[in-house]
Amino acid sequence: MRAELEIAQADGEAPPVDRLIEDLREALEFLGQVEAAALAIVPVLIVDDDERLAELTARGLRRLGLDAESAGRLRALRPREVVVFDLGVARSLSAAELAALKGARPIVVTGAADPGSRALAEDLDASDYLVKPVEVDELAEAIKRRANYS
Repeated sequence: MRAELEIAQADGEAPPVDRLIEDLREALEFLGQVEAAALAIVPVLIVDDDERLAELTARGLRRLGLDAESAGRLRALRPREVVVFDLGVARSLSAAELAALKGARPIVVTGAADPGSRALAEDLDASDYLVKPVEVDELAEAIKRRANYS
């Protein structure tokens, strides 16, 4: 970064701002990964088709000291990230997304307790199956079990 600034200054040109911002973003992401590893911080992604409920759940987990984020759709997962997944989102996932989710061994949280839903959770290699409504403390314990398993 410093070299790019010095070259731009020597050439009398404006620094490549977009590239510098991207370099800074990458450095901060790397720093966050180092910090998470050093402090044993486990990132948690709450994926629910009810985005309001997902955010409320994430807030409750953050109050308990977890690094929780909410989303209405599955996104690229961070290293060691624990996924809390509502089965209602499953039908909108591609085969590649389902494979990534299976690799993450999600904690399934759903309002459905029927055998078909349980079978889908088993197909996803779910580490836990919780039926809504779920207390935040109960979910936090499932997250800790999942984090300690990996």
